[in-house]
Amino acid sequence: MNTAYSIIPFVPDQAAQVTAFWRESFNAVIGIEPVHSFESQAYFLTEILPQRYSLFVAVDHAIGKPIAFIAFSESDISQLYVDIRFQGKGLGSALLNLAIEQASGSLKLRTFEINESARRFYEKRGFVAIGGDSDNEEGLPDILYEWTRA
Repeated sequence: MNTAYSIIPFVPDQAAQVTAFWRESFNAVIGIEPVHSFESQAYFLTEILPQRYSLFVAVDHAIGKPIAFIAFSESDISQLYVDIRFQGKGLGSALLNLAIEQASGSLKLRTFEINESARRFYEKRGFVAIGGDSDNEEGLPDILYEWTRA
């Protein structure tokens, strides 16, 4: 593992920092503001996601703050975001590998069609497009991906 960061379970005290880079990353890639308020998204992060998913963050040692996070179960990934200032440093791969290690044999996830960097990221790691629709809060076309253990 990279010694510049540690992957640890998410704790609610990190909600403001995670929500801030989550929203910024979303806006930078998708080009629209998140549909929910900051407070609503932080509530979703601390109260709703943990009911169904395991949440982990990558914490940068130099700044002592979370710079990436993932929410996953044994069968799907709900969220995977890396602070735009720290992308391309292996954080997304490290978090994705954590989900793959704990997967029941396959994982599904959705990413927006417009998010070409995420699509390349997942496809490079063995995820295959199996569908998609626009049935999301943003009303944007998305792609359903699946990874299956060999």
